[in-house]
Amino acid sequence: MDFMQFVSAFRWIIPEIVVTACALLVLIVEAFRRERGASLASGIICLAGSVVALYYTRCLWNQQTPLFNGLYVIDNFGTFFKSLFLIILVLISIVSLRYAAREEIGFGEYYALLMLGVLGMMVMVSSNSFITIFIGLEVMSLAIYILCGLFRDNLKSVEAALKYFLLGAFATAFLLYGMAMTYASSGTIDVKELGRLVSEHCFDITPLFFCGMSLLIVGFGFKIASVPFHMWTPDVYEGAPTSITAYMATGVKAAAFGAFLRVFYTGFFLFTEDWSAILWFIAVLTMIVGNIIALVQNNIKRLLAYSSIAHAGYILVAFVTGDKVLSSSILFYLMVYAFMNIGAFTVVILLGRKGEPNEEIESYAGLAARHPFIALSMAIFLLSLAGIPPLGGFMGKFYIFSAAIKTHYYWLAVIGVLNSVVAAYYYLRVLMYMYFKEPERELGTIDFSPAYVIVILVSIAALLYTGIWPRTVILLAQHSVSIF
Repeated sequence: MDFMQFVSAFRWIIPEIVVTACALLVLIVEAFRRERGASLASGIICLAGSVVALYYTRCLWNQQTPLFNGLYVIDNFGTFFKSLFLIILVLISIVSLRYAAREEIGFGEYYALLMLGVLGMMVMVSSNSFITIFIGLEVMSLAIYILCGLFRDNLKSVEAALKYFLLGAFATAFLLYGMAMTYASSGTIDVKELGRLVSEHCFDITPLFFCGMSLLIVGFGFKIASVPFHMWTPDVYEGAPTSITAYMATGVKAAAFGAFLRVFYTGFFLFTEDWSAILWFIAVLTMIVGNIIALVQNNIKRLLAYSSIAHAGYILVAFVTGDKVLSSSILFYLMVYAFMNIGAFTVVILLGRKGEPNEEIESYAGLAARHPFIALSMAIFLLSLAGIPPLGGFMGKFYIFSAAIKTHYYWLAVIGVLNSVVAAYYYLRVLMYMYFKEPERELGTIDFSPAYVIVILVSIAALLYTGIWPRTVILLAQHSVSIF
């Protein structure tokens, strides 16, 4: 690649450049401020930058080109995920305009780290090399380690950051060892080239190669919070600022699944029977453990954390099938899942106050009588998580379980449906508290900030649209996976 080709390649990564530039601009703005805390100006820069980046990402649809000697690739698969990450960033930025000020998050780097985390996610899903996947993963992870511990005076927040950092470093080591073993076996770090070498039998398949593949499953399993790599999830979700919990539950999971899909559906696709058998057991354990432990949770953030683990199991059901066309159901589900969780966590934020997060389920008792709009919104998000029509969550599960049935994984589909029935109990339990229990104490004044209301309404509209008219999103998802 000569110099002019190198320069011209940058026009394909304008969204990443915009996100990076805005993150650096926020750091510069905060460096010259005397006041303590994340400023409104930084929030507006983050919001504006994410909207601009989303616009330029949209312009990349139906474009396909390798960049930087094949390290990076522009295609519909990456564009779909980048759009999802930027939508998440827009919604989290809007929520944070009020939440960061209310909680007195005393670090102007808050918005810069949000954007750098999304930058890492964007790099992960568009990488065609183990090196760039690892770089994207570390950029994302380092930003989130810091964001989890922003409440320095809160021991749970400090514990969340430390636990996520230590376990995350441990999981990263597994991922790196997996990449190293794969390279030692095949002689390439290029994912697409690996798939070609495997299909043409250009190297001997040794136990070292399968060890590398297994360690990659462990590394990605940690990021998607699948069993038995899920131990960090409830404590980190509970201790982190609620806006960051929503950010992690949606963005990090989607980025991990995006990279996971690209690596295994491109580089290891001929070994589908081998890794599918492993993922079958992981999917079943993830659904069962997540749902069973969620039944006894009394903290809403921990309940949603175990719910998140269970939903990783549902998504793995479609992953196990090894069908490239039906993998579009994973993308559809991740899109719907983002709106369900951001909406639910926004309600949690809305009910909290400085020093009183009101995260116990008892805090939701009698909510329908006192604040019908909040109760109705939370009911919609929980019913969608449970998979009740006509909401997007129902269509997401429908496509996931249909993929299993079409590929003759009948028992996996049955186990998934039964787990969905179990999950309905703990979602309906929250609804029972909101609509049928008398409040034990007053919550105080609710901060009906326009920022919260906008995010809740957008999330509800998205769930209704994807539940009633899913065709548009599922077609986009199908076009995205056509690159495999």
